[in-house]
Amino acid sequence: MDLHLTNKVALITGSTKGIGKAIAIEMAREGTDVVINGRKQPEVDTIVNEIKQQFPKTNPQGIAADLAVKADREKLFTEVSKVDILVNNMGIFQPMEYFDIDDATWEKFFQVNVLAGNALAKFYLPQMLKQDFGRIIFIASEEAIMPSGEMPQYSMTKSMNLSLAKSLSKLTVDTHVTINTIMPGSTLTEGVQKMLKEMYQNSDVPEEKWEKDFMKHHRSRSQIQRLIRPEEIGRFTAFVASPDSSSFSGEALRVDGGLVPTIF
Repeated sequence: MDLHLTNKVALITGSTKGIGKAIAIEMAREGTDVVINGRKQPEVDTIVNEIKQQFPKTNPQGIAADLAVKADREKLFTEVSKVDILVNNMGIFQPMEYFDIDDATWEKFFQVNVLAGNALAKFYLPQMLKQDFGRIIFIASEEAIMPSGEMPQYSMTKSMNLSLAKSLSKLTVDTHVTINTIMPGSTLTEGVQKMLKEMYQNSDVPEEKWEKDFMKHHRSRSQIQRLIRPEEIGRFTAFVASPDSSSFSGEALRVDGGLVPTIF
């Protein structure tokens, strides 16, 4: 399927691994010139080279920057002054007990998961409006609307993503710029693999059954009863980023495996 993304420039934050990397690969598959971002230059270079080899007709580039830091954002803005698509994927998560979360942790999650993406949207949105085309996509989580209670500091920031995207979409009325949020369900990223290992390595559950046991006891509402794969989120995000997805904006789009109940 041709999503008409050839020669579009897309910045995907936090794209050296996990969902961000999968989004970059799927968009490059559609002909997009992706901008890879991560904090470590060797990791950024590795993904840029991988994408260039897989999709030689595209022109990927990489920016090593911690976008939660203002000076690094300024570096990004200097090197990449214009994009057609911004995917605010960068984020951190960690299961934590509510009473163990100090103020510094709350502030760190707010800075990384909310304010960094807001700063990028604020920079790139005006030129999208000027050219009358653009896509800004926030990658949130089902935790935004159905917190599990396992990581309240993370859930709070994902709810903020939804609110921010809705507010920003009001600035794009009667244009060809759209702003949406995608809410993946639990996804088998490197971070989740690490979490599963920490949860189960000292248990009697064999490794090949960790995923099934986790879904049964921690995500029992899931209709698919498996972890979503990053490439599934990547393919959906590529569609939302495409010119073909022009009929919705300000939406919270669920890709959660039926985890969140639908109320009619």
